[in-house]
Amino acid sequence: MNNPIILYDGVCHLCNGVINYILPRDKKRYFKFSPLQSERGQALLKKFTLPTDDFDSFVLVDGETVYQRSGAAIRVMQGMGFPYSLGGILWILPRPVRDALYNWVAKNRYKWFGQYDSCLMPTPDIKERFLL
Repeated sequence: MNNPIILYDGVCHLCNGVINYILPRDKKRYFKFSPLQSERGQALLKKFTLPTDDFDSFVLVDGETVYQRSGAAIRVMQGMGFPYSLGGILWILPRPVRDALYNWVAKNRYKWFGQYDSCLMPTPDIKERFLL
């Protein structure tokens, strides 16, 4: 598989909102998606020796390279093309600063945005983009 895979918290309203935002804007269908809780998501976490029970990180798997937290978000913006790729300028911020903000949002995302009881299933028109 050559497409980068975005691993996200499948029960998080915010995370699902981000995926729903990316889907129509990823015109080249560059990204694939998988909930962290899914069988495929868990297999990828194990492959890269990442925690399989901590869903506070957005993960981008691009071949054999893994990006987490703010680094993953920036790489996704760059992969979406213009104007979203302008977010690549965020690389100039030191990683500890970027990740501190990311961690603050991740820690509060359920409280601020809510959560589902289980992972949402993709609709038939986008199902081929999801790896479960």
